[in-house]
Amino acid sequence: MSDDLNLEEIRKMFNNLNEKMNELSSIIQKFGLDLITKMGQTNSKIKILTDKIEKLDKATLDIKALQPKLNNIIDNQTILESEIDLIKSLVQRTSTSLSQNELESEKIERNESITINKKEITSKFKDILKTIDNNEEIDKIKSKLENIKEQIFEVTGGHKILYEISQVLNKIDNEASLSETLKNYLKEKIEFWMVKWQSPAPKKVIK
Repeated sequence: MSDDLNLEEIRKMFNNLNEKMNELSSIIQKFGLDLITKMGQTNSKIKILTDKIEKLDKATLDIKALQPKLNNIIDNQTILESEIDLIKSLVQRTSTSLSQNELESEKIERNESITINKKEITSKFKDILKTIDNNEEIDKIKSKLENIKEQIFEVTGGHKILYEISQVLNKIDNEASLSETLKNYLKEKIEFWMVKWQSPAPKKVIK
């Protein structure tokens, strides 16, 4: 009976040991699989990292290869900037020259215009003198004087002669006819205006 119990206990112990061994085997197997999986993942990451390093090396080589081209671009940019500065300088000189030419041209045109107007108004003064000598109507003389007055104002914008002409026109308004006294007075005034009108304007002194 005692021997049967011992055998039974031994059998149980063996079964327990076998179960433990199976469990240990499963654990070892699972650990091995996990280890292999992790090693595979690690290898994959290492490969990815290696690929990235290779790409980085290639990019570095490409950048180094571009360095001479970049230097050429910088040199060309410097040359281009110098040429642009030269063009700007030439444009400024040309603009200055053109402006001076325009001013000279404008000055010439203005001087020619003044000369033409002076001749035209002087001619009209002479025409009034003829009108006076021909003993024409006083209203006709007055009309011609008013016409000259307007023209002088348009040309000059203001002149001392304008005031004097206005005084003469007021005097004519008070006269009924063209008397000898009035004729001499008008001729004297008109001849004076002609000299004054043809005289050059005094230059302004800049202090």
